[in-house]
Amino acid sequence: MKKNIANHSIHGRVNLVLSAALSAILSLGLVSCNDQDDGTNNQVTDENVVADDASALSLVNGIYSHWQPLSSSFSFIIELNSNKLISFEGEESEAGPVNSRFEQVPNTWYQVKIFNHLFLGVSQANEAITAINTSFEQGKVTQAGYNAAVGKAKFLRALAYLKLAQLWGEVPVFTEAGGSTTERQDLNVVFAQIVDDLTAAESLLNDYNGDPRVPSKQAAQALLARTYLVWGDNPLTAAQVAAIANTQTDPAFSKTDSLLEKAVLYADRVINSGKLALASDFSKLYGRDYESNKLGQNEHLFTIAHDGDKKDAQGNHQTHCSWTFPYQNGENGEGYSQNHTEAADDDVYDEWKAEYPDDKRLAKTYFIELRNPETGKVHTYYSPVYTPINGKGVDESYEDAENLEITQNSVDRIEIRYAEVLLIKAEALVQLGRNTEAAEPFNQLRRRAGIETVEAPTFEQIKREWDYEFTYEQFSVLNSYRWKDLISSVKKVSTYKHFADNWKELAEYTPDQEAYFTKVHNHLVAKYNNVRGKHYRQPIPTGFSGEDLGIAQNPGY
Repeated sequence: MKKNIANHSIHGRVNLVLSAALSAILSLGLVSCNDQDDGTNNQVTDENVVADDASALSLVNGIYSHWQPLSSSFSFIIELNSNKLISFEGEESEAGPVNSRFEQVPNTWYQVKIFNHLFLGVSQANEAITAINTSFEQGKVTQAGYNAAVGKAKFLRALAYLKLAQLWGEVPVFTEAGGSTTERQDLNVVFAQIVDDLTAAESLLNDYNGDPRVPSKQAAQALLARTYLVWGDNPLTAAQVAAIANTQTDPAFSKTDSLLEKAVLYADRVINSGKLALASDFSKLYGRDYESNKLGQNEHLFTIAHDGDKKDAQGNHQTHCSWTFPYQNGENGEGYSQNHTEAADDDVYDEWKAEYPDDKRLAKTYFIELRNPETGKVHTYYSPVYTPINGKGVDESYEDAENLEITQNSVDRIEIRYAEVLLIKAEALVQLGRNTEAAEPFNQLRRRAGIETVEAPTFEQIKREWDYEFTYEQFSVLNSYRWKDLISSVKKVSTYKHFADNWKELAEYTPDQEAYFTKVHNHLVAKYNNVRGKHYRQPIPTGFSGEDLGIAQNPGY
């Protein structure tokens, strides 16, 4: 029988949590970017929970089994619930297209998957901390072992709660000390718990050592900077969402300066540590041969490890989802078997190039043509043939990578890189009215990109830099939530070429092209018509088996 996360005892055994996760995972029969979990979690028994430092760390490492299935799944909410991305993941009833059209409901798969895995990870962290505390008191675990294991557990728990708070707002808060798994807590309570965990992790974890798969002191500080920026931009309360739930009106932007000052403080701790740096070549941040700081440039600050579908809890399908059918589409293609994610605006490449023709990030962010190494043919991804391809999702780091990596799914997911720390500091300073101070961290990104620097960035320039630097890196809707511009930003799709009803009159299309851009048109119109204030939150989902989790629903769903 599958376990409902709402029914987990806070002080239950670790193997109960693992059994619940395993039972739920084994019951899933999913395809393509729905990403099959293969159910390879290791079972923990009473006899071998925490006997020494190694088993303490091994127990905590089990939490990653709930993060690995989510690496590509985050994009199916965070990027699709924006004006940036649309989804052709199978039938229009699939979870990807549903999110693309702002039609998500409590049983939409990606919401179910992310919410449940995050809370199962929290529950497993709680149990691990309890078990390690007991073994530490019994002298089985050394101080160093305790620091490494508990520091990592609290780091991962804080990251889970931050994702939950950003996407779902007030959520239940339960730790090894107690709490309810169903009663939603005030957002200030949730953020205070995140800060408590990350502050503890900062004190317990070692300095960054060049391996971003291992949480470090600087990774905790970077997450604290992110947390204070999110908290400082005054996330909407349930009551505020309820007031606009059925409207197409954005709320007013507001902020809390004292929290933004903390964002600057923690960004500075990372910067002043001297442990991190921007990579010299932006294009060499993405792909299997560049993952997890393999080039030793120290920009990857924290990553989720992936060794492939058959080797970890689930491979990272980011490459697969953006490059589902290699070389079937575009000019010289064999047809229009649409990728699972597509750029929403087929003019996005031209518009960026017109604004900053020398921006070195553009060529990696969007592909308009690629040469197939097997056939020698050049495939064009350019209107009116097709839309640009998400370049960061296409692994070019090794020979024939474009063809191989979509089946291996072994590229690590970047959760935090040093560039984000610099932009967090710049944005917080701009929001505080200290625009001149913001120029130094802001211009570091622009100098690497090869574009003009500024003396005092504006808030609008900061927002655009998030787009340029972090396209498809799972920030889009989260930033719209912070800036309170979700509806106005989504409604920009009305300016896209294929939004207007007369789009077919603007160019000549083959039957395949017309069918493809008809889908694009339908998704753009659906985004425009469907987005509402309620979409500042995701629906509280069901459990893996469709059961009610006993948590009050968000407004409008």
